[in-house]
Amino acid sequence: MIDKIANWLISEGFSESLAGGIGGIAVALAILFLAWLSNAIAKGILLKVVSFFIKRSKTRWDDALQSRKVFVRFSHLAPILVIYFGAAALPSIQETLERISIAYMYFMGLLIFNAFLGAVMDIYQEYDVSRDKPIKGYVQIVQIIAIIFVGILIFARLMDRSPVALLTGLGAMTAILLLVFKDTILGLVASLQLSFNDMVRRGDWIEMPKFGADGDVIDVSLHTVKVQNWDKTITTIPTYALISDSFKNWRGMSESGGRRIKRSINIDMNSIRFCTEKMIERFEKIQYIADYIAKKIDEITIYNEEKQVDTSTLANGRHLTNIGTFRAYVVAYLRNHPKIHQSMTFLIRQLQPTEHGLPIEIYVFSNDQEWASYEAIQADIFDHILAVVPEFDLQVYQSPTGHDFRTLTESSRVETR
Repeated sequence: MIDKIANWLISEGFSESLAGGIGGIAVALAILFLAWLSNAIAKGILLKVVSFFIKRSKTRWDDALQSRKVFVRFSHLAPILVIYFGAAALPSIQETLERISIAYMYFMGLLIFNAFLGAVMDIYQEYDVSRDKPIKGYVQIVQIIAIIFVGILIFARLMDRSPVALLTGLGAMTAILLLVFKDTILGLVASLQLSFNDMVRRGDWIEMPKFGADGDVIDVSLHTVKVQNWDKTITTIPTYALISDSFKNWRGMSESGGRRIKRSINIDMNSIRFCTEKMIERFEKIQYIADYIAKKIDEITIYNEEKQVDTSTLANGRHLTNIGTFRAYVVAYLRNHPKIHQSMTFLIRQLQPTEHGLPIEIYVFSNDQEWASYEAIQADIFDHILAVVPEFDLQVYQSPTGHDFRTLTESSRVETR
């Protein structure tokens, strides 16, 4: 092509050197124009046609490929193919153009491959199995391997060397590579352990105080695990830290169908006493424990009669206490509560008495695990229990406050007058 243009220019009176230079420039410009034209056709026409059919397609794969710009990156191959095949028209720089063109095609192939993997991951995450078996870490490993492999091919093509020779030379750089990719190797090992042992899934609620993490896992990748805390901040934890350090995963609670309520109230021990007849008459009117009171009275009466107990002294025999009756009421109240999980651990117990009174611990599970509902259920239960304590002639213990001291001082002043 250059020779034909040069011969024509020579016939028109141009010198041979000038004619050759003008011919070469003309061919180069023609190749560049064709490359620009192919790029315009690929992006201005072909991409719009592809987008037209994608919008009318019901499958999700083509949408994912389009959102990851797979087709856009394919369009970049059009001009470079024109340059590659047009290089034969420029013999003086043909080899150089072909090397650059092939290297660029390798690079675009890498981008297309990475975009395709991204589309695969987007589709995979739409399925429920992605919460149990995240693949992002594995995809990133494949991408890293692809980058290294394509990088070697590009370097070998530009240097006109065999890729095998370059790979052989990399053996001596193993120690350096291990140092450079230390975090990647640790992340890979950690990702495999997290996946095989099913330790963390996307959507799990985890706590890791060392990193200030307390919230839902929103992403599990090769190097990091992202946790969206309840205050909507994002904590990024190195993946290998979940293997080397301890953390709490609340998934077991979520899958159990219940959420634990473990809280106690402290009863003033000075208010604990045996029940009098008036107290028993009052307790018999409480619906939740009416049957309990009747059963206990019969049981205690029979026991005391069989043992010929002198009931004139309360220290002899068996008697109802207000604290025991109160515990029975709490049991009956929670057994009839619609938001308490009846088939899970259900325990109302006394703890070791302390200087703050006698703790009565409620250890049950709600059947609603949603955080706001759970807190509301827990609050309603203890609102009721705290309010009903005086009905059993008991008092809730709390440390004296300024109001208590002020009342005591005012009472002392009145007595001294």
